[in-house]
Amino acid sequence: MTGTGPVTARIDTSRPHPARVYDWFLGGKDNYPVDEELGRQIMGVDGTARHIARTNRWFMQRVTRWLAGPAGVRQYLDVGTGIPTEPNLHQLAQRVAPESRVVYTDNDPIVLKHAEALLRSTPEGVTDYVQADVREPELILRRARESLDLARPVALSLVALTHFLGDEDDPHALVARLVDALPSGSYLVLSQLTADFDPEAVGRGVAMYRAGGVTLAPRGRAEVARFFEGLDFVEPGLVQVTDWHPELAVDESTDAGAVISLYGAVARKP
Repeated sequence: MTGTGPVTARIDTSRPHPARVYDWFLGGKDNYPVDEELGRQIMGVDGTARHIARTNRWFMQRVTRWLAGPAGVRQYLDVGTGIPTEPNLHQLAQRVAPESRVVYTDNDPIVLKHAEALLRSTPEGVTDYVQADVREPELILRRARESLDLARPVALSLVALTHFLGDEDDPHALVARLVDALPSGSYLVLSQLTADFDPEAVGRGVAMYRAGGVTLAPRGRAEVARFFEGLDFVEPGLVQVTDWHPELAVDESTDAGAVISLYGAVARKP
C-alpha cells in the first residue's frame, strides 16, 4: 500500500456515519454506540436491513470475481469504500490477478485509519487509499493517477454510495465526471437503494437515517439507469443485486423473506 499521509481529521463519534452503520450491519467492530443505535433502530422497523447490507456486499464480491476473471480488468477505483471487511475488493481481484492495482476512496477518517492497517497489496500489485469525498471528483482523479494508469481500462466501483447523495448534489453529474475520465473498455459498477419493491419499509429507513442526520435518497429504476447513460450493460443488465450472476456466489446465504431493495448493474464504456 502506498500512503496518503496520516489521519488528520477528527473522528466524529457524536453522529452516525454511513460507513460505520454499514460496518455494524456486517457484524464488524469498527463502529461506535451512535452507529449501533441507528442500526438497531433501522432493524426495529426493517428486520431484513442487515441481510440487505450483506447482500450488497456479496454483489460487490461477485462483480469483482467477474471483472478480474472473464473481463480481464487489472485496475480498480473504489469510491465510498467503507471500513475494510474481508474479503475486500483488492483481495478478490489479486487472488485472480496478483498484479491488480486498486485505489480506495472514502471521506471518513476512521476508514483511513483502518485502511492503513488492513489494506495490504500483493508484491506484484498496488493498493492505495485516498481520503476524499465523491463530491470532489477532480481530487479523486488526481490522486488516483498516482497509482492507476487512466489511459488503460479501470473498473469504477460505486457500491451502495449514490443513495447517500441527495438530488442537490447532482449525483448523475458526479458519476458522469468520473466515468468521462476513464478510457474505452472501462466499467462502471453501481448499486443503489430503491423504493420500487418495498416503499413502506424503505420510507421508514429513510426517516430513521434522516433523524440521525444522514441523507438517504432511494431512486426508481429510470433514475438508476441514468447513471449508465452512454455505457453498454453487461448481462443481465439493471436488476436486483441478487439477480446479478448468482452462479458466481461463494459462501452466500439466502433469506426467503427479505425484499432486497437494491438495484445493481455493471456496464462497459464503449
